[in-house]
This record gives sequence, structure tokens and C-alpha cells, in this order.
Amino acid sequence: MARKVKDATLDTREARLRLRPRGRPYWRSIGLGLHIGYRRLRDRAGTWTVRHYLGDRNYALEAIGPADDGQQDADGVTVLSWWQAVEAARGHMVTKAAGPYTVDRACDDYLAFLASDGRSEAAVQDARYRIDAFIRPQLGKLAVAALDPGQLRSWRAGLAKARPRLRTGRGKAQKHRDSADERARKATANRILTVLKAALNHAFDEQKVPSNLAWSRRVKAFENVTAARVRFLSVAESQRLINASEPSFRLIVTAALMTGMRYGELSRLAVGDFDCDAGIVTVRVAFFASLCAGRAGDETMLRRDNGEPWARWCQHPLMAEACERAGIKPRIGFHGLRHTWASLSVMSGMPLMVVAKNLGHADTVMVQRHYAHLASDYITDEIRSKAPRFGVRASTTVAAIR
Repeated sequence: MARKVKDATLDTREARLRLRPRGRPYWRSIGLGLHIGYRRLRDRAGTWTVRHYLGDRNYALEAIGPADDGQQDADGVTVLSWWQAVEAARGHMVTKAAGPYTVDRACDDYLAFLASDGRSEAAVQDARYRIDAFIRPQLGKLAVAALDPGQLRSWRAGLAKARPRLRTGRGKAQKHRDSADERARKATANRILTVLKAALNHAFDEQKVPSNLAWSRRVKAFENVTAARVRFLSVAESQRLINASEPSFRLIVTAALMTGMRYGELSRLAVGDFDCDAGIVTVRVAFFASLCAGRAGDETMLRRDNGEPWARWCQHPLMAEACERAGIKPRIGFHGLRHTWASLSVMSGMPLMVVAKNLGHADTVMVQRHYAHLASDYITDEIRSKAPRFGVRASTTVAAIR
């Protein structure tokens, strides 16, 4: 961390206001070959300037911005205190040495951090997709230190107005859906904004930029767009879907409905991952035991009819065909099977914390958002059966007016 530079003449607005106004700045050294200058003006706020030594008695001068000794308080962006000006001057020096620290570079550093921090491959891939598809094209070349709140709000609004992307083959022109739900588009924009803020905040925490004021509080997410709209199947629909699926696909559909696991997790399951002695309630032991009987531990547990593992794209047409044959309308995607397991479990009285742990969440925030409303009948029943009554009986002579 860079050493803080104290200067009794310049580091408070009261001290600067005691200086004599003059056209030549008051210079102070804040590093090897780096000086910060304060120019005292008579009728308005003073200004900050940075000076770099280029060698052979040559200097490069750049204005940083106005000081906070006028009528405006320092905000770290348009008006700077002494400490903010020092950090901005050091930022100028870093920029001169390595070029501007852009959003692209901030995103690269953030993705590297996620990978080194032990985040799951799926989490890293999800962040990379959002960055490459929605952040780099419009913001990637911009310097982080020069980002403007209005610019970021305009970008966020554009995300909300854009048509949803459709799955498109690699190397082909991106296809889009004709219509979109406004709430859903704003919710998507919020998720992308969260990734951008995470990357920029990581850059600020690593002292790659002097301030985070341009995005931390002045660019907010859309409000009231996160209401849960979870599509899930009833038990009867689930049974019809299982029966309507192709034989090998039926196994992975059944596994998803029994465990709530994601498609990617199921496709990577090895025989050795199943332990029939573990006694985990959420796994139907007999079903998985039949899949693993007599097989080597390093074999992939769930395979296609041709013996190949399930690839990412394999399930889409099979899921569509199974829904059509089972008469499930509107059609549900494979991820909906995960929602089905969670929804039916909550409706059966499983505690939200247990559901969250089985789904792999660190806490119950997401589970409460999507499934808590389904537990209302269970909670009501529990209150009716277990709440204290104190021996009070309702009067039989009172009737409700209807």
C-alpha cells in the first residue's frame, strides 16, 4: 500500500485558504519524479495539478481537478480533497507507465481472481459469458478511472431494452427473441450490472483505481423486478414427463427430479460419487444403486444410448420432445426439474435451510426468494397444530356474519 503523504500546508482546506493566491502552483513531492501542485486562486476554488519528471530537466504537467476549498465538498470525482488528489496523481503515474486501466483489464483481473479463489467452474463461466456478451462490447475500452455514472446508467438502460438472446450456433450471427417481458429484462440487466460492479470493486480493492464513487452508489439496480416466477411440475406432470422421455434421457430426468441437481452436475457424475452407505435422505438409494451396480468407480454414471457422456447441447431437443409427448404446456426446460424438486420439497414441509443446502447454496436467500411462498400452507398447519391454546374455547353461541 502506498504511503500516505502528509503536508500541513496543503492537506486541509483551512490551511490552503491561508496561502497567498498566485498563478504558480505550490508544489509538493509525493514520490520519485512525481509532484502534486496546488494553485491558489483569488475568487474561486483552487486547482490540483500533477507533474511527472521525464528526465533531462523536462516535466509533463496535467490538470487533475478542482480542490475542495470552494463552495463544494469533495466527492472524489469532480472535486478533490488533498488525499484524493494524491491518489489521483499516483493513478496518473500508473496510467502513464502502463496505459489506462480499462474495464477490459478489470474484467480480466476479476475472472482470474474468481478462478484462484476456488469458485466453481460454472460460476466462472457464467461471469465470463456475461462479461464477454454484455460488458466488453460497450465498456471494455473505457478507462475505469474515467467512467461516468450517467454513462453506466445509459448502458444499464440499454440492457433492459435489448431483446433476449436465443441460443445460436458458434460462428453464426446472434439471434434474438421477438418479444420480451419488461420485468424479466430488467432482472437480467440487474444480474449483469452485479457482475460489472463486482469487477470494478475488485479493481478498487486492489488499488488499481483511486475511487469507486462513479458506480458504487450512483448506479443502482432496477427495483421491484426480482419477484419469483418459478415454473415447476406437479407430481403427476413429473411422472408423465419421466414416462414420455427416451430411455437413456429418462434416467437423467429421473435423477434431476429426485435430487434437484443441475444438468451439468448430473452429466459429470461418476459411479464412484455414489455412496450407498452415506444415508443421505435426499437421494433415492435404490435408483442410484441400480445405475452403479457392477460398474467401475471412474465411469460416468449417466450416459446416452450410444455410450457417450451427456454434452451441454444434448438435452434440449430431447426435453422438448418429452414435454410434447407428455402434454406439458407451457413447455419446461431441464433447469425447471431442479425447481420442481425444490418446490415439491418445500410444499411437503422440508425446511428451507435443508433445501438450500441440498441445492448447494451457502444460505437461504435464493431459496426464500423463490420458494418461501410455497411453504405458507405448511407453516399455517404447523401453527394450528402446535401453537399454545391456554384452554380457551370458542363460544358456541357466536356465529360469523357472512
